[in-house]
Amino acid sequence: MSHSHSHDADDVSASECVDFLERIVYFIDNELDEADCSEVRRHLDSCNPCLEKYDLQRTVKSVVARSCSESAPAELRERVRIRIREVQVRITEV
Repeated sequence: MSHSHSHDADDVSASECVDFLERIVYFIDNELDEADCSEVRRHLDSCNPCLEKYDLQRTVKSVVARSCSESAPAELRERVRIRIREVQVRITEV
């Protein structure tokens, strides 16, 4: 795996990237202490592949959060309720 890092002699290894990619989820959710946040920020500043994955994760999380706050139109909710009742009736008849 080839990375374009701005580190000189102490280039970040692929295994370290794996560790940072796991921590990115916690970083996005503000679940890391300040020392860990600083470490993740430093890594993202020097590792474009990880930064791209961070941006993707953040975008996906934002889209999911936004879509979860939207509600279905009333007529769709009513059709779903009716369909559920139909299925429940069939199940109880069996």
